[in-house]
Amino acid sequence: MRDIIAAITPGLVEILGVLLTGIIAWAASKAREKWGIDIEARHRDALQSALMTGARLALANELTGKDAINLILNYVRQSVPDAIGKLNPDADVLMDLAKAKLEQAVTEKARDLTGGAVDKLTDALKRAGAS
Repeated sequence: MRDIIAAITPGLVEILGVLLTGIIAWAASKAREKWGIDIEARHRDALQSALMTGARLALANELTGKDAINLILNYVRQSVPDAIGKLNPDADVLMDLAKAKLEQAVTEKARDLTGGAVDKLTDALKRAGAS
């Protein structure tokens, strides 16, 4: 019996080694895939945030049109160069994203301004006794 166990032990160790190597390789592949997706998501979020910050900055400086877009794109390139490098968006795509964020920032600002006026009017009407 000992002779049989002694004879098959090297083969079992080799099979176990191959199985463990396969499992480790599979786990490493899955980990790289997950972390790669997480890193890409962080770069996308950073890019979106920088675009919106740039758009708000353009509005604060009362810029419009090409000047506003240029400010947004310069801000993005300076604030998130890693995201730009990793995502490598086409220049036209980046321009479209900047235009969309500028439009979104304008809409938010208009909503804030009109919402505040409506709230003040509602408060004034309530104080005056209107329901």
